[in-house]
Amino acid sequence: MKKLFWVGIGIGVGVLAARKLGQAKDLASADGLNRTVGRMSDSLHELAEAFRTGMNERETELRQALGLDETSGPSHH
Repeated sequence: MKKLFWVGIGIGVGVLAARKLGQAKDLASADGLNRTVGRMSDSLHELAEAFRTGMNERETELRQALGLDETSGPSHH
């Protein structure tokens, strides 16, 4: 029974290793590299867009707090 358990463990480890090798081979190929670079580019674009949105929102908050927002009308000093 112990031998059967260890054979099962060995088969499981072998399957996982084969999958990892297959993934590594895919990443090393030109298509895999293109996909990886494309995903990274998309992620950077999303990050930059979120940063710009947050920056614009913060600028609006600061302009309103300082009374510089044109939509709030002239301030009474």
